[in-house]
Amino acid sequence: MNEIDSPERAASTPGTGEAARPRQLGGDPDWWRGAVIYQIYPRSFADSDANGVGDLRGITDRLDYVASLGVDAIWISPFFVSPMDDFGYDVADYRDVDPLFGTLQHFDTLLAEAHRRGLRVLIDLVMSHTSDRHPWFVQSRRDRDNPRSDWYVWADPKPDGTPPNNWLAIFGGSAWEWEARRRQYYLHNFLISQPDLNYHNPEVQEAVLEVAEFWLERGVDGFRFDTANFYFHDRQLRDNPPRAAGVSLNGVPASNPCSYQDPRYNITQPENLVFLARMRRLLERYPATTTVGEIGCVTDRYATIAAYTEHGRRLHMAYSFDLMNEVFSAAHVRVVVENMVRGAGTGWPCWALSNHDVPRVLTRWGCAGHPGAAPLLTALLASLRGSPCVFQGEELGLPDAEIAFEDLQDPYGKRFWPQYKGRDGCRTPMPWDAEQPHGGFSAGRPWLPVPDEHLARAVSTQERDPASPLNRFRQFLAWRRTRPELGRGDLSFVDAPDPLLAMLRESDGRRLLCVFNLGPRTASFDAGAFAGLVPVAGHGFEATLAGTTVTLDGYQAFFGAC
Repeated sequence: MNEIDSPERAASTPGTGEAARPRQLGGDPDWWRGAVIYQIYPRSFADSDANGVGDLRGITDRLDYVASLGVDAIWISPFFVSPMDDFGYDVADYRDVDPLFGTLQHFDTLLAEAHRRGLRVLIDLVMSHTSDRHPWFVQSRRDRDNPRSDWYVWADPKPDGTPPNNWLAIFGGSAWEWEARRRQYYLHNFLISQPDLNYHNPEVQEAVLEVAEFWLERGVDGFRFDTANFYFHDRQLRDNPPRAAGVSLNGVPASNPCSYQDPRYNITQPENLVFLARMRRLLERYPATTTVGEIGCVTDRYATIAAYTEHGRRLHMAYSFDLMNEVFSAAHVRVVVENMVRGAGTGWPCWALSNHDVPRVLTRWGCAGHPGAAPLLTALLASLRGSPCVFQGEELGLPDAEIAFEDLQDPYGKRFWPQYKGRDGCRTPMPWDAEQPHGGFSAGRPWLPVPDEHLARAVSTQERDPASPLNRFRQFLAWRRTRPELGRGDLSFVDAPDPLLAMLRESDGRRLLCVFNLGPRTASFDAGAFAGLVPVAGHGFEATLAGTTVTLDGYQAFFGAC
């Protein structure tokens, strides 16, 4: 185990390895508005040492590929020291790299090489909880009198010995675990081995801020904050009430008993906003850095996002799971986006159709068998007002993988199998080369299998096909850069018959009509309200404008200046 992270450890200390210096790219402080962010799940991106698990050197080796996509930034999921109970989202040392992924020097090299290619780098900070092997918790659990005894959420049992309240863990069972040495329960909103930090303790807040400053000093361009609304809990430990009928719980499947509760007291407390304001003030000392927060398990998601992203005060961006569920229709997309625009106030949204926690969008939305669906969904995502976030492999049009129970790694999936099969289906290794063992991901046996249907969509195969999802992804993002309306312009929807989705993007007197056919059959749109409509080319989609009628084949799009 590495040195204990503590408030006494200087925040600017670069850690082991070469001395770190601020290396942010700088430039436009608002670069993140409309920027395309590419999420990399390091375990599954590229393995450089044949141990079957991706690593930082593997990411560095593939940065030319990432840059070729036309994205603006990468978000790297956790690579910190961890026992890997939750594959890095259980951190045992925030200031060092797990040997499985490499070293701090490997991270510095990755950062420098990304910056050399014009790619900004966001890292994933998991601040609501740590691993139970983190030195902070190892000390905290010893007794009630040690210096870190109050760094985690501890509570006495009820008189009958049962947990303090009815709070449930996202990964199953009670959110409380007994510690015999203290004769108290500790809170864990996720796995038993992921105890929650006590943010009501000012020392904890200082320690976490110093962790963020450590990485800012190394030169990162910002952070993705995991479970950004989970930091504080209700001091009174009041029971959560039942969830009201007809009210959905963002990001929690119905098979999970957590969906029965309104998480009114275990998360999303008002003190959270005060702490995030402190975090924002820290980032303002590092120009052109940004934050994007994951807002989950809330019933009033838009009001929450509005509060968390209030202009200039807290998070720069936030995303919810509204486009990462199983509902797919033009009407649903419109309602979600309109609700976000109306409810988010001065906040800036970050849109995602997939990430490391949900099934891949082509499978989830039932269109994996249609070759045009992947490019169409890319275009739709990148045309919304906000910052699109693309999960690795989406540019290849990968479907979700079917993982046999004996190959399953995800503890969440193991707990709720077979009704919920976990997250491994979206986490399988990137298929780089169809002719190489394991798709060129690793010379060893991968931690998850590479399915045959992914090998057929390998990068090596798609590179040779101008019409492949990969090359159409590149083409669209390159074209998007020429259209400022799609970066930071205003958005309004235009009525269109299902399955068409039509929107108007406007910026500095320029107007762009965008029409998407979200179905497999030909459909038409009446553009009579747009005098002087002129089709715009270069984006890779085909549609016809005859008179005032736009005709689109299945999974095609139309873009016209008006």
